Amino acid sequence: MDQQIVRGQSRAIVAGIAGNVMEWYDFSIYGYFAAIIGRNFFPTGDRTTSLIAVFGVFAAGFFMRPLGSILFGYIGDKKGRKLALTISVGMMAIPTFLIGVLPTYQQIGLWASLSLVLLRLLQGFRLAANLRHRPSFSSKARLPGVAGFWAVLLRSAPAPGRCWARQSVLR
Repeated sequence: MDQQIVRGQSRAIVAGIAGNVMEWYDFSIYGYFAAIIGRNFFPTGDRTTSLIAVFGVFAAGFFMRPLGSILFGYIGDKKGRKLALTISVGMMAIPTFLIGVLPTYQQIGLWASLSLVLLRLLQGFRLAANLRHRPSFSSKARLPGVAGFWAVLLRSAPAPGRCWARQSVLR
């Protein structure tokens, strides 16, 4: 196999693994900071109610996955998995950044809560592409003698993402 092809396929696989690690990092950080997010975006005076609202927003993202699967499945079938994954990464990076700089309820009122809900819905929508296309895309990058190794690494990527999030919280 041509060395340049191997290098390109290796980069695609490493990018897929890095994306998976980042995805699980984001997923875990949201859970670890749920109480703080609740206080800042859903201040009800009752901590339990704020926490339920935060996890409700978290769950709402999961309900967007079927819609994302329909759209990204179509894009992946008609235009290629690489395009579907590229769009998906952009759709993750932008909402994640915006959540990080989102003003709190105390600063802009109800718009903060609504913005958080919308951004988490977008993240859930795009997650469908990563869950379906990344493993297939990575495993089809046929590297001589190590294709299975890379596929296993891709499936193992959630653990470092969760550990990294945990270490971020402990600091």
